[in-house]
Amino acid sequence: MIQEKNLTATQKSRFNLKVKFVVFYTFYFKMMLFIISPVTFIRVLRRLNFFLSSIQHNKFARTRQGTKIDLYVPAFPSKAFFTACNKFAVFKDIMPCTTVLISVTSACRFSCPHCYQKHDIGKDMDINILISTIKKLQDMGIAFFNIEGGEPFLVFERLKQVCRAIDHRSEIWINSTGDGMSIEKLKELKQDNIAGFMFSLHTPEKKSFNEFMGKETAWDDMIQGIQMCREAGFAAAINTCLMKNSFFDGTFEKIMELTKDRGITLIQIIKPKPAGGYLSGIENDFNEEDLKTVKQKVMHYNLDVSKNKYPSISAQIIEESEEMFGCTAGGTDRFYINAKGDVQPCEFVNISYGNITTGNFDEIYKKMRKSFAGGGDCWICEKYSCEIYKEFKENNLKSLPLSPEKSEHLFKNWRRGRQSKFYEKVYKL
Repeated sequence: MIQEKNLTATQKSRFNLKVKFVVFYTFYFKMMLFIISPVTFIRVLRRLNFFLSSIQHNKFARTRQGTKIDLYVPAFPSKAFFTACNKFAVFKDIMPCTTVLISVTSACRFSCPHCYQKHDIGKDMDINILISTIKKLQDMGIAFFNIEGGEPFLVFERLKQVCRAIDHRSEIWINSTGDGMSIEKLKELKQDNIAGFMFSLHTPEKKSFNEFMGKETAWDDMIQGIQMCREAGFAAAINTCLMKNSFFDGTFEKIMELTKDRGITLIQIIKPKPAGGYLSGIENDFNEEDLKTVKQKVMHYNLDVSKNKYPSISAQIIEESEEMFGCTAGGTDRFYINAKGDVQPCEFVNISYGNITTGNFDEIYKKMRKSFAGGGDCWICEKYSCEIYKEFKENNLKSLPLSPEKSEHLFKNWRRGRQSKFYEKVYKL
């Protein structure tokens, strides 16, 4: 079993210096080999230094791959980390995407009410098409692959093929409920660039968890899955989608205690989104004061010395705020390919720019990037979900995402707002 540890404030300061030193010499040698120019060398260092300074609110966690400074940044000093760094070395075009979420199957034995795939109905794409697309994704600079289902372990051979197609230029995390997982399967998946597994946990109570997931074995599957991952040498992370009241009734704190006791490395807090099962809207949604309270709680657990032994938290409401990166969908920094092959700007935006089983991925991706050049301060998943829902209901559609034709009719009029402060500045450096 691996033993992970979070960096203390002093260790974090030393680590920052180490990162700067290693990054400096990595790009210095590229300059000396005439791979980049002296001007590019200076500009890359300025951009990377700005990025590092922008994520100091994170708790840095040591894993067997190295040190995680952010959920979607590969561990330092892995090869995948420097793949991510190369994003900031592009100056003659928009900066490339570094993260992709890929569904290997829609097969799932649970019925979570909030699932963004709730209406994704269709056959899983041909595995060969998916593998060839993955190779293209690595060549274009994807540093972080998040693999999901449905439940990936229900199609274990597909999962193995996908993971083995991804080389050390990228880091892999796999989303799972624990259903179908076994220690034998985990041993088969053992490869250095698989960092760990993310489990869903939306309540700390077994009974309510099983009810939410729609299966009596859900809690045991999840707990046993976490334990098996730890025994097999993988890190375990948690995705938690909490309603507003969970941050005011003690639920959030109970989840933090549970995850600390279970040896969880990272927690991603996902704000409930009007997508999939929740496409019609979120009741009693967060207001500005609520979001401020959540941010304060996250900062307390990430930065207070008394909370050092708790998992590192990555909260979308912080990362995607106007002050930080903004909405990075559509390939700004991440996008989604569902099990049927639809290329979506985000898993929470139920539209499609095209399907890789019938269209050319390069052309589909290029079309999407024209709409998503840099981080915007508008969360399109929330602002425009009502338009998707209206199209879905009025046309009596049976599945999502919307077809590329219906999607284009909508997104051609969408506005992403102002560029986020991070992207506004980083493009000037």
